[in-house]
Amino acid sequence: ATGQVSCSSAMLLPVMLVADKPWTLPIPGMPTITALLVLALVCTSAAYILYFRILAEAGAVNLSLVTFLIPPVAIGLGIAFLGEVLQPRHLMGMAMIFLGLLLIDGRLAAKLKTRRA
Repeated sequence: ATGQVSCSSAMLLPVMLVADKPWTLPIPGMPTITALLVLALVCTSAAYILYFRILAEAGAVNLSLVTFLIPPVAIGLGIAFLGEVLQPRHLMGMAMIFLGLLLIDGRLAAKLKTRRA
């Protein structure tokens, strides 16, 4: 994970230098630098540690199922904190995610097999 993040950062460095021209921007204040350090060292590190711990205990398939929950949670947070409106396409997307989770999980297929037998 460290290698992946380091290499991707190194690959994006030239793009960032051309697009943002950081030498033209004002130097960020201490609160900004502190926030970046906390995000990088605490939050990101904790997320990777949690990710690999779940991977070791639950396995790759179960871990990948959790990623399907990100869009519904993001929609819910957007509604709760940003005043976004729940639209029919959101409900349709969440229904498709739920159906995908049911199909990937395998319990639905097992129940259908036992009913046929």
